Amino acid sequence: MEKIVVMGTGTMAAGIGAGFIQAGLQVVFLGRSLEKTKQTACEAGRLARTLEETLVSTLPALAGLMDVWNDWRDTVLVIETIIEDLELKRQLFASLDSQVPPGVPIGSNSSSFPITRIAQGLAGRGRMFNTHYFMPAHLVPLVEVALGEASDPAIAEAVCALYRRIGKRPVLVRKDIPGFLANRIQHALMREALSLIDRGIATAEDVDAAVRYSFGFRYAAAGPILQKEISGWDVTSQAAAEIYPWLSNTKSVPACLASLVADGKTGMKSGEGFMSWPPELARQEKLAYDKRLKAAFDLLTLDEPAAK
Repeated sequence: MEKIVVMGTGTMAAGIGAGFIQAGLQVVFLGRSLEKTKQTACEAGRLARTLEETLVSTLPALAGLMDVWNDWRDTVLVIETIIEDLELKRQLFASLDSQVPPGVPIGSNSSSFPITRIAQGLAGRGRMFNTHYFMPAHLVPLVEVALGEASDPAIAEAVCALYRRIGKRPVLVRKDIPGFLANRIQHALMREALSLIDRGIATAEDVDAAVRYSFGFRYAAAGPILQKEISGWDVTSQAAAEIYPWLSNTKSVPACLASLVADGKTGMKSGEGFMSWPPELARQEKLAYDKRLKAAFDLLTLDEPAAK
C-alpha cells in the first residue's frame, strides 16, 4: 500500500494527512512527542471522515517518533510541516536525504522558506520541493508544488499527478520566487485592501463585502484570467490605465495592520482584530466558514473539465 509520511504535528499536519487518508492511502505522522503525534493522527482521521459523509471508515493513521522511525517501505511522498525555523528544516532535510530511499519525493509545506535554501548543498535536492497547502488543508483543494533551483521537473510532475489522483488541485510553480504563486496574488490584493482601510476609504467589513459579493463571488466560477477572457481584455486594459497609477505600491506593512499586531489584536485567536471575537461568535464563524468552503468546493467541481 502506498504510504505518505507527514513530518511534524503542527496546525497543518492533520489536514494534510486527512486528504490522503480519505483517498485510501496509508499515512504515517512523525513527531518529537509520541502523545502529540497520536493526537494529530486521530484528528486527521476525524477530518477525513468529514470530507466524505458516506465514508464508513478510514484507514487508521500511524504515529511514530522522528528520531527512531526507519520504515520507509512503499513511501511515495514525504511532507515536512514543522515550525518555520530555517535551521531546523535544514537539519531535518539533511537527515531525510540520508534515510529516505532515493527517488522518493520530499516536500516542505513552508510558505516562508524556498526549497532552494532548505535543501542547499544536499545530494538529493533534485527530489525536493515546496509542497505548499492553504488552511484548512483538508478543505482547500490547491497545493503549490514549487521547484527549487535544483529540483527535477519530472519528479515534480509526478507529485502533481499524485495530488490530482487524491482530488487535490496542484499548480506547478516553475521558478523559485518569494510567495510562490497564490500568496503573491493574495498579498497584492491584501496590500490594496489594507491601504483602503488605512486611508479611511472603507471599513474592514465593507472591504470584505466588496470582495465576497463582486469579483470574489465570480472567482468560484472562473479565475481572473478566464473571467477576463469572458468579459473582454479591451475593457480591462482601459480600466487598468486609469486605476494602476493609483494602486498602493508600499513596501512596508500598512499602519493599520502594524498597530493591530503591536496591540496584540491578531484576530480570532486573541479575541480581537479589526473585529471583536467573543469565543462563541468565533466558534460559530469558523463553523460557517468551513460550511461555505465545502459549498464552494462543490461549485468548483460542478461540470469542471478534467484537471490538466
